[in-house]
Amino acid sequence: MNLDKYRVVARRWWRQEIRPLFILALILFSVRSSLADWNDVPTGSMKPTILEGDRIFVNKVAYDLKMPFTTWHLAEWGNPQRGDVVVFYSPKDGQRLVKRVIGLPGDTVELRNDQLIINGQPVDYAPADPGMAAQLSGIERERGVFSTEELPGSPHAVMAINGVSAMRTFGPVQVPPGRYFMMGDNRDNSFDSRYFGTVARGQILGRATSVVLSINKENHWLPRWGRTFTSLEHTTR
Repeated sequence: MNLDKYRVVARRWWRQEIRPLFILALILFSVRSSLADWNDVPTGSMKPTILEGDRIFVNKVAYDLKMPFTTWHLAEWGNPQRGDVVVFYSPKDGQRLVKRVIGLPGDTVELRNDQLIINGQPVDYAPADPGMAAQLSGIERERGVFSTEELPGSPHAVMAINGVSAMRTFGPVQVPPGRYFMMGDNRDNSFDSRYFGTVARGQILGRATSVVLSINKENHWLPRWGRTFTSLEHTTR
C-alpha cells in the first residue's frame, strides 16, 4: 500500500510541479536558441561601439529560422549586410564572437595602415564624435585614435591604439561565396577575419541590435545606465 501511495504522489508531483516547469524551460531555451538571445561581451574588440560588460540583444531571426539547439536552417529570408554587427561561431575554436560584417561574398577586402579598402575603393574617414570615447578608460582615451569609418550605408566609430603591435596592413583577399569577412571596431585589438579567415554563412547566429544592460566591472560592477537600450544599428540602415 505504501509503495502504491508513493507512486500516486510521485505521478501527481510530476504532473503538477515538474512537467509544467520542464515544458516552460524547454520553451524558453528554444526561444533563446532560435528566436532571440543575449550575449555577454567579455573583451574590448568592438570598442568604442561595444564595451566590456555590455549585454547585447541578438535577433536570431534577422536572416533566417534555425532548428532549436542546432545551426540547421529551416528557412532563409535575408543575408548579413555590410556594417551589421553579428554574433557567430569562430572558425578557429567555435567560440561565440561579436564583430562587424566588413566584406560580403565576392568582395575584395584590403587594409593599408588601418585604412579599409573594399573592392579597390578606399573607405572615407571623418572626425569622431568627441563624446564617443567618454566611457573608455583614461589610458584608452589618451592612446586611442578615434574616427568615423564611412562604410557605405553604415558609418560607425572605430579606434586604433598608438604604441601596440597590430596587423594594420592586410590583403587584398577575396571573400569566397557563402562567406563573410568580419572585423572588430577596435582595429588594433581584435582577433577577427584577418587572423582566422572568413566566416561561413551557416555559422552566423544573428544580428546584434542593441545593448540591453551594461555592467562596469572596473567600477564595483555598477551598471552603466546611460548605455541601457542603446541601439547598435545606424539610422541609415
